[in-house]
Amino acid sequence: MKTALDSSVILDVLTGDARWSDASEIALKKAQTLGQLVIGECVLAEITPALAENELGPFLSDWKILFLPSTRESATMAGEMYRSYLHRNRSGKRVLPDFLIGAHASCHTGRLLARDRGYYRDYFSELRVIEPSLV
Repeated sequence: MKTALDSSVILDVLTGDARWSDASEIALKKAQTLGQLVIGECVLAEITPALAENELGPFLSDWKILFLPSTRESATMAGEMYRSYLHRNRSGKRVLPDFLIGAHASCHTGRLLARDRGYYRDYFSELRVIEPSLV
């Protein structure tokens, strides 16, 4: 079973986030026991600044995280969901990368480990969203 990862969970671990680091690390380890961990372009781009130049490869390797590029299907889905979002929310507080991550997970794994603030479940209703839990 593959699990896509949102950058928020990875960054919690990389930055040692005071509130979420432990919960996110536990959730990552649990997801890893269930199968392959996967990221796409947006997540890779968002986590890269948190690592030194020579740390990205070893980090992905240590965690056994597979880079799986997006497809036309996932990119199109992201655009469609983003259009729907813009019609519903004129303020546009969510950004396109959030929708690219959700669509990538939906098309390539069906599961996403993320600290969801509701929009993944709202726009990708068939996507199983797994959240780290605070104890």
